[in-house]
Amino acid sequence: MGEPASKVNVSREQLATAVRALCADFGHDYWQRADEARAYPHEFVDALTEAGYLACLIPEEYGGMGLGVREACVILEEINRSGGNAAACHAQMYTMGTLLRHGSAEQKRRYLPGIASGDLCLQAFAVTEPDAGSDTTRIRTFAERRGDRYVVNGQKVFISRVRQSDLMILLARTTPIDEVEKRTGGLSAFIVDLRDAGEALRTAPIDTMINHESCEVFFDGLEVPAGNRIGEEGRGFRYIMSGMNAERILLASESIGDGMYFIDRASDYASARKVFGRRIGENQGVQFPIADAYMDVRAAAAVRDEAAREYDGGEVRGEGPNIAKYLASRAAWKAANVAMDTFGGWGMATEYGIERKFREARLYMVAPVANNLVLSHVAMHVLGMPRSF
Repeated sequence: MGEPASKVNVSREQLATAVRALCADFGHDYWQRADEARAYPHEFVDALTEAGYLACLIPEEYGGMGLGVREACVILEEINRSGGNAAACHAQMYTMGTLLRHGSAEQKRRYLPGIASGDLCLQAFAVTEPDAGSDTTRIRTFAERRGDRYVVNGQKVFISRVRQSDLMILLARTTPIDEVEKRTGGLSAFIVDLRDAGEALRTAPIDTMINHESCEVFFDGLEVPAGNRIGEEGRGFRYIMSGMNAERILLASESIGDGMYFIDRASDYASARKVFGRRIGENQGVQFPIADAYMDVRAAAAVRDEAAREYDGGEVRGEGPNIAKYLASRAAWKAANVAMDTFGGWGMATEYGIERKFREARLYMVAPVANNLVLSHVAMHVLGMPRSF
C-alpha cells in the first residue's frame, strides 16, 4: 500500500504520487471483480480511510489532514485516472462542505473525529426525490418539529452508499412550500444517525448499468434530535448548496481523471497496435481525435482548478463549480468515445477495462445535476437571461 502524504506542507504533486501508489494496489482485476459482483469496494475504501485521504477536508484539530478542495480534487482525479471509481467514497468529502461551513461547534466535536478516524462513515447525502428530481425546492419529505426532536416522513431516491454509512446529511421541508415567500425557504438540513433509525428508515436497492451502490430511502416516523439540525431552521437550501458546490468541483475532478484514463489507454494502445503493417497511431484519423480529447480535458481541468481555488477562498456562487462539472463531464465522455473507437472491438471486451469506465463516465452527464440544468443556471444566473422553465 502507498504511504500517505504528509499532512504538513503537502504539495499537490506529492499528494498525487502518494495516491497513485495506493491505487497501484487496486488494479484492473480488483475493479473488474467488484463490477461483475456488484460489490462495494470495502478494501479500497478502507485503504483510503487508513491513509487519511477521505478526511483530507477535516481540520487537523479533529484528526483530519486539514487540506482544501484543491487537494481533494487531486485525490479523486488520481483514483479515476488509475482505473478506479471514486464514486464509492467521494461523498465523505463533499458532505464536508455543509457540515464544516454550517455545522455547530458541538456537531463538529461529536462527529468529525470519528469520521476522520474511520470509526464513523458519512457517505449518504439525501436530497433527491422521485417527483422533484433536480427541482430541489419541490421535495416533499417533511420534518415536523415536536418538542426537542423532528419526526421525518417521506421518500428519497438515488441515495448512494446509504447501506455503507453510519451518518446521513438529509434535506427536508420544515415549512410547506405554499407557506414560504421564496420556494427555497422552509427547507432544513439534518445530520441523521442511521444506527439509531431502526424500522423508521427502510432502503430498497436500485439496479443501474454501473456498480454504483444506490437506493430508494423511505422515512416512516424517523425521529431526529433537534440538536442534529444544521444551522437555522428553514435555511437548509443555502447550507446544502455548500455541499453541492463542493460536489460539482469534486465530481469534475473524477471526470477529468476518467478523461485522462481514456487518453492514456488510447495513446498507449494506438502506439502499439499494428494493423495493415503499421501502428494505428501513425494515422491522423486515430491520433488527432485523441489529441483533441486531451485538449478538452486540459481545458476542463483549468476551469476546475479555478473553481476549487475560489471555493477554498470562501466563494459561494455556483458559476464555477457548475461550469467545471459541465465541461469535465463532456470532455470525459468525448475521451471515452475516442478510446472506444481506438480499441475497436477490444473496447467492448471486459479484459481491457474500457467498457467499464465507458459506462461509469456516462453518469456525470446527467448526475448529480443534468447538464441541461447547468446550461439553464449559466443562462439565468450568470448571463441574466429569463427563466426558461
